[in-house]
Formats: sequence, C-alpha cells, structure tokens
Amino acid sequence: MGLTYFKRYRMEIDLCDLRLPVYQLPSGYRLVPWRRSLLRCHAETKYRCFAAEIDAHVFPCLGEHSGCLRLMKEISRKPGFLPGATWLAAYQESDDEAVDYCGTVQGVRDKNGIGAVQNLGTTPEHRGQGLGSCLMMKSLDGFQRAGLRKAFLEVTTQNDGAVQLYERLGFRTVKTVYKAVEMACV
Repeated sequence: MGLTYFKRYRMEIDLCDLRLPVYQLPSGYRLVPWRRSLLRCHAETKYRCFAAEIDAHVFPCLGEHSGCLRLMKEISRKPGFLPGATWLAAYQESDDEAVDYCGTVQGVRDKNGIGAVQNLGTTPEHRGQGLGSCLMMKSLDGFQRAGLRKAFLEVTTQNDGAVQLYERLGFRTVKTVYKAVEMACV
C-alpha cells in the first residue's frame, strides 16, 4: 500500500445577493425533494454517479453500494442536515415506465453556519442535460431559504467538468487542499 495525494479545490459562493437563474429541465425530467423514504434511492443514485469516477478513488465509499448507503445515512442524520437543499433528479419517459433516478445532491449546514454541498452527481447516461446545474440551483435555494449567507464544496481538481460547472454557477476557488489516500501499489 502506498499513499497517493489528490489535489482538491475548496470553492465558495456568496448567497446574500445571489439571484438564482431558473433552469429548464428537458422533457421527462423532474426534481424530487428529500423524503426519508427515498434514502436508498439517493444512495443508489450516488453510487451510479461516482463508482466509475475519480472520486471513488479519493473516497472509496463512493465506489461501493454499501458505502453510499452508509454515507447517505450519515449525511441525513447530521444535526445540520437540510432537507430543503437535498434533491434527486428523476427521468420518466412515460407514465407507464419506471422512474430512473439519475442525479443527486445533499446539503448540510456545517458547524460554522455555512452551507456544505455534498456529492452533487449525475449518472453518466444522463449527463449533458443540465441536471447538475438544476440540482445545484435547488440546493443553493434551500441554503438561502434556511438563512445561510455562504455555501461551499470541495471538488477534485482533475474533475474538469465539475470545476467548470461550479465556476459557471458563481463558485470561486478559495483554497487548495490535498487528500491523502492509501492505494494498492501496482
């Protein structure tokens, strides 16, 4: 086993004067608010979003079904968990077809009273539809409604698409951090 360091950005956005744009979802998509009965759907969607991505190396729990379920249970039990900043994206082509949960985000008020965006993700087959932007806007709206003045997230710098999305939405990099991860030597 050897240590590998992943470079990550801490990005923040000021919520005080932020006017959230309205994003239109494509036909067949909708956003679903948090309900405890959807915890397993959040976990499964989180797994599908991250299992094949670099973040599953940075945070190994994201590469396992059981890890994502454990993570969702932990997030939803935190004292600062914000249901209004926690959403699923769903796709359903017609009423007689099953719902495909295809995106997820969770929001938590941290101990300093700042909104912490947790695990924004879209499943690979639904990327490029604007779901990430819509989920983030709903989460930020939830932070604003909870009276929070600022929100932050961390992103692995190699995740170019996510970094570009966050910058486009108004997040600014405020710090670079390094996450040490034990990885098997090949």
